[in-house]
Amino acid sequence: MNDDTFVTRRPSPPDTTVLGIVVPIPEPWAQLLVDWRSKVGDPQAALVPPHVTLLPPTEVAVADRALITAHLAEVARCHPPFDMHLSGTGTFKPVSDVVFIAVARGIGNCELLSNDVRRGPLARSLSFPYHPHVTVAHDVPEDMLELAYSGLSDLSAEFRVTAFTEFEQTTGGAWAVAREYPLTG
Repeated sequence: MNDDTFVTRRPSPPDTTVLGIVVPIPEPWAQLLVDWRSKVGDPQAALVPPHVTLLPPTEVAVADRALITAHLAEVARCHPPFDMHLSGTGTFKPVSDVVFIAVARGIGNCELLSNDVRRGPLARSLSFPYHPHVTVAHDVPEDMLELAYSGLSDLSAEFRVTAFTEFEQTTGGAWAVAREYPLTG
């Protein structure tokens, strides 16, 4: 018997990873939205920080990370900071069992950012037309969707967006900040 028979090989690193690009929601509203998501039983409450999506979860080659970073830095250099106002709730029912906080101001800025992010190494089509929003309940029972819809209907949050964030999905399904990109356009 050869000694090599018992050598344990380390698993090789994955060739791909999953990224998401978002406008993060600042405090004190972020914790409020996490608390509400937990209250209605949304299993994503502890895994997904409150945000407005610019690029939905997208599988990319690890080898392309430097190219993606350069692309996102260039996008950030082309866009100025902007004001965002979140106001009230909406839903995607009956298409999807989702309740969200509506973006009342900053919609156009998010659309332009999303379009630019989804070019070059992150070019991809979307399953649904782009609609900036902050999810607060997803795939929960009907009464919990209604609770989120009515309970957050008076929410109003205004803040300045000065950066967007690149998140990477961990092996446990949570999202970790990979990089922030200051808007300097």
